[in-house]
Amino acid sequence: MSFQNLIVTKSATFENVFVFQPSINYDERGSIFTSYNKELYQPYLPGDIEFIHDKFAESKHNVLRGLHGDNKTWKLVSCIKGEIFQVVVDNRPDSRTYLKWESWVLNEKNKLQILIPPNFVNGYYVMSLEAVFHYKLAYSGKYFDVNDQMVIKWNDARLKIDWPCTEPILQPRDK
Repeated sequence: MSFQNLIVTKSATFENVFVFQPSINYDERGSIFTSYNKELYQPYLPGDIEFIHDKFAESKHNVLRGLHGDNKTWKLVSCIKGEIFQVVVDNRPDSRTYLKWESWVLNEKNKLQILIPPNFVNGYYVMSLEAVFHYKLAYSGKYFDVNDQMVIKWNDARLKIDWPCTEPILQPRDK
């Protein structure tokens, strides 16, 4: 049984966004998988950046979090419980894919992870009764918290994101 297998695919839309599918081993007890191994993930980050910070967000059904990001943090995101609709938007004005978006369904069964570079924003909608979202963060210097992040309105007309909801539960800064 190998825990080192990792299938990596490039985003269909973005050059530097990657989707990771860790190997999952099942038996009569359940399953086990490796969520991170520096040797396997480090080649996808710039040479001087390493993952140093983890965060978890618990949310209930119909919650939409995002779209948030900053200009220095790499994020490896996954859903470890429940199911979410994950969106990534290019927020680099000089990019040929500026304000384009791509989405994935992340859940506790598929264990998909999305690597999101700086200057992209991301958000997710909780499709299950509850979900636990995991952020693994890589950056240099001080952490950019809420006050230093860029925010794009979840239903910004320029984006035309096809969210699976019309009236999600939002925090004030996402309205």
